[in-house]
Amino acid sequence: MIEQALEEALAQCRLNRSEFSELMVRLLDYGVICRDESVIETTLYDRFQRCEPLVREWLAPLGLRLQHDSRFQFIRVYPPGAEVPGLPDQEEPHHGGFRARLSQQEVAAILALRVEYDKALREGQVDEGGCAALSLEALELGMRNLLKMSLPDKHAERKNLLKKLRQLRLVQFSSEEVEASAEVWLRVRPTIAHFVSESVLRQLIDNDIPPASHEEKDDAEEEKPSERITPEVEDHSLFESEAAS
Repeated sequence: MIEQALEEALAQCRLNRSEFSELMVRLLDYGVICRDESVIETTLYDRFQRCEPLVREWLAPLGLRLQHDSRFQFIRVYPPGAEVPGLPDQEEPHHGGFRARLSQQEVAAILALRVEYDKALREGQVDEGGCAALSLEALELGMRNLLKMSLPDKHAERKNLLKKLRQLRLVQFSSEEVEASAEVWLRVRPTIAHFVSESVLRQLIDNDIPPASHEEKDDAEEEKPSERITPEVEDHSLFESEAAS
């Protein structure tokens, strides 16, 4: 019965089951699809536009919510209980199984990207796609000023961090620059403004004492948990929730 209903809905969208499956698997695997990322994501985004109501209908029973930004042409899936820009909060409890797990260094880089993007936005330094140019050196300086943290020293670890930011569709960059250890420029996507909520950003800006880095933990035993922006553990999510674990 469900399969028949699906086939009928897909026929109206002019899609077959294989095409719909490819779209859903990619969306749930990556959590985000940006049209300008690659030829594959261009195809999937255009396909999504033909069947958006059907995709939402299939995600709703799982408690997953979808954000579609038609201006900057990206779609992102949010886990149950997450704070979604423009949508009311969910009241049902959840256990965070779908949440993105990020290291402390990744969280620090993302927060610095958010602050730097807001600065570029205020100064009108964004292109027609809503993206801001930021050098890797400026990102590291932002991390130091805001959080007293830095990018990984080892080339391989730094490369993996950048790949994670790109996987989250928060930045674009030239792989050739990274491989050559040349000056790397990042194209910070407008998705960063949706990925990090306003409340997290306000907490960062209002915080007079930046959180301690790994090396400073021994000297910061009296620091209150509420004063930390980056997590004390390596397993963390930036997706906010009203329901505490």
